[in-house]
Amino acid sequence: MALAVLSVLLSQTQQLHSSVDIGSISELRGNAQVLRDKPYGAELDFGILSYDKVETANGRMGITFIDDTQIRLTENSQVLIDEFIFDPDPDKSKMALTFAKGTARFVTGKLNRVSKKNIKIRTNSAVVGIRGTDFTITVDELGRSLVILLPNPDGTSSGEITVETGMGMVILNQPYESTVASAFEQAPTSPVILDITLDLIDNMLIVNPPEQTQESLEQSQTQASADYLDFNDLDIDFLAEDFLDAEAELEFTELDINYLDVNFLEDLLNVLDALAISKEEDALKQGGVGIRIVGTEIGQDKDTQITTIVSGQNISLTRKVSQSAKLTLDGSNSYTVILIQDGVSNTVKINGGSSTTITIKQGTG
Repeated sequence: MALAVLSVLLSQTQQLHSSVDIGSISELRGNAQVLRDKPYGAELDFGILSYDKVETANGRMGITFIDDTQIRLTENSQVLIDEFIFDPDPDKSKMALTFAKGTARFVTGKLNRVSKKNIKIRTNSAVVGIRGTDFTITVDELGRSLVILLPNPDGTSSGEITVETGMGMVILNQPYESTVASAFEQAPTSPVILDITLDLIDNMLIVNPPEQTQESLEQSQTQASADYLDFNDLDIDFLAEDFLDAEAELEFTELDINYLDVNFLEDLLNVLDALAISKEEDALKQGGVGIRIVGTEIGQDKDTQITTIVSGQNISLTRKVSQSAKLTLDGSNSYTVILIQDGVSNTVKINGGSSTTITIKQGTG
């Protein structure tokens, strides 16, 4: 009986939480909807509830939560509000979102109504922990996630976020620092700092273009009327016009780029993921599966005069000049090897090196 009563109370509590507005649609352009008990067409000031699924089609949407956190979604994006619990005590408040696809910018509330340690954003390939205030997430059709930490308006770091998978975690704490998580079973890529600007991100994620004032509209109409009245087709020398001058017509400059016509961040995700794969392949070329060797080359290195042979997970280092030395190691471990022969010293680090150092010294000295 007690269990049945507890179950009913929990159900009622969940319904109470799910029926209370936790935010509203604050910006809207184009087609979008909120999926609840049924699909609801998105409109400004439409209330958002816990467990809502919000998605855009050929449109963009901005949501402002009651803690002042903002989310801006580009076209073909989808986010599920897993949990939002608001309590007067920020440490008891929680927010959990699942971002399924598309591109979104997250600006966490500055009112500290929800402790940042209690905010989690999940994708298919990573979990983002919030210690900062401003960042973007792009999730492509393969489930890969690109996360970029954005700066404050003055250019300083907006804080710190973590990107974690089942195989590791990276910390982003520099402006425009980014990482890619390709799958939850893989570690995120090493952070890189992108050469982009906040204006570019703002243009990419703009929801509502600035409205023209009545004055500017009147000026535009007056200018259009004046231009039309001033036009006289008798003044045109059609023989002097080169309508086949394709070079001038097709000239393309940076000013012609419309970042809203492309998903720049998805393209960037592809570039960074390819870069990470290239680095991984370079490491594999150096040695066996996952073996990294720094300080000498695989095979016969004419500079160090060390011959390195990798067979499976076994590594053999041989140096034979006036003295002869050979060392066989297990490539699944990390080593720092210092080989000194007749006063000539070579240091080889395997898998990043370690605090355990193997020193072989031969000859005089």
